[in-house]
Amino acid sequence: MFDVGFFELLLIGVVALLVVGPERLPKIARTAGLWLGKGRRFINSVKSDIEQELKTEELKRILAEQKRANPMHEIIEDTRHAFDDIKKKTETAVQSGTTKPGGSAGTTPAGAPKSDDGPDQS
Repeated sequence: MFDVGFFELLLIGVVALLVVGPERLPKIARTAGLWLGKGRRFINSVKSDIEQELKTEELKRILAEQKRANPMHEIIEDTRHAFDDIKKKTETAVQSGTTKPGGSAGTTPAGAPKSDDGPDQS
């Protein structure tokens, strides 16, 4: 950020010593050090908050891309609905087959065409 070398710091120290005096210089240096520490901590806190927010946004973007690229949950839901439909149809067919009087000898599977006992017209 700032390029402050040893000679610049020495010059600032000599000027401060001449302006403030040797008695108050340690107290002022300590106060300046505390302010610099607070400033650095604040800047680091802001930087970490910004980085965390950027990471959160990045993760949200990646999740959205994966959801568009691989809609696995939609495939699972479609398969589950198809199995539920098959289960209902099977249960209905079983129920209709067991409730008819006379047993299973005269029953036909659900959806199968009924054959009449007449002559075969080929």
